[in-house]
Amino acid sequence: MLISNDKIHHSHGNGTFEIEDFREIGENVIIEKGTLVFHPGRIKLHDNIYIGHYSILKGYYKNIMEIGEGTWIGQCCFLHSAGGLKIGKAVGIGPYVKILTSSHKEENNNIPVLHNPLAFKKVIIEDGVDIGIGSIILPGIKIGEGAIIGAGSVVTKDIPDAEIWYGNPARFHGKR
Repeated sequence: MLISNDKIHHSHGNGTFEIEDFREIGENVIIEKGTLVFHPGRIKLHDNIYIGHYSILKGYYKNIMEIGEGTWIGQCCFLHSAGGLKIGKAVGIGPYVKILTSSHKEENNNIPVLHNPLAFKKVIIEDGVDIGIGSIILPGIKIGEGAIIGAGSVVTKDIPDAEIWYGNPARFHGKR
């Protein structure tokens, strides 16, 4: 708990965790040094997962983050699951990728966006997807099985199975 200007604010904690804190954790899960995990009781990690150095798994008390078997997550990634996050099997997520599941609604233009309520939208990443370094996946997105997202892309709409998309915003560039 933090106190400033006579108001009480609740901290999300410092991100430290114990393996037994996870809702589920499979065999051969590697979580590298410097990784921060918030609300691990809302996170399911299946077998043979790699999570790179200094990544952040931001669980949330309302929804579940689930990461499928054989998934590889590069260093310095930010995975957010306030709206729910389901990552399939054998997914490759490059370093510095950000996956977001909430954003502020702009209901009242008379106040800063920060003070507007949050909208929560689940992100689903199907099996065999590859997400290039530095990409950003916005709330509510579904990326279909076997799709490829090029490096540095900003994904603003659903991606069908086995398609290649890249750019800002990401656009269709072919089939696998």
